[in-house]
Amino acid sequence: MLIGSILRNKGSHVTCVSPAATVRELLTELAEHNIGAVVVSSDGVTIEGIVSERDVVRRLHDRGASILDAPVSSIMTTEVTTVGPGENVESLRRTMTNQRFRHMPVVDGGRLIGIVSIGDVVKSAIEELETEKASLVDYLHR
Repeated sequence: MLIGSILRNKGSHVTCVSPAATVRELLTELAEHNIGAVVVSSDGVTIEGIVSERDVVRRLHDRGASILDAPVSSIMTTEVTTVGPGENVESLRRTMTNQRFRHMPVVDGGRLIGIVSIGDVVKSAIEELETEKASLVDYLHR
């Protein structure tokens, strides 16, 4: 299965925040959309960074509550690993597991076109197993 298949099923909407947004505004976005990470982008097309719940918790621990009024740019990850829509889900699963990523932006031609979570990857694996099982059961009953 390809990453593009996951995006076709889940949609391509990506919640983004500006690098100048405060961490407090970031938390509002995470809560309102019930998500664990957002892409940091000034234009919704280019990726300047990514920031997750974990980033917020770690910075709260390190710097205290004053971080809530700091800009997202002060806590975001700037070296963002991305994936293309034509790449294999199995390869992405290994990357996410080995590098301990839970969210990976999907980029095509240098443009942000979606985001895939580890939950999306697990769901696709389950769907593949269910399809394989159904095929095997069908084969055995012929």
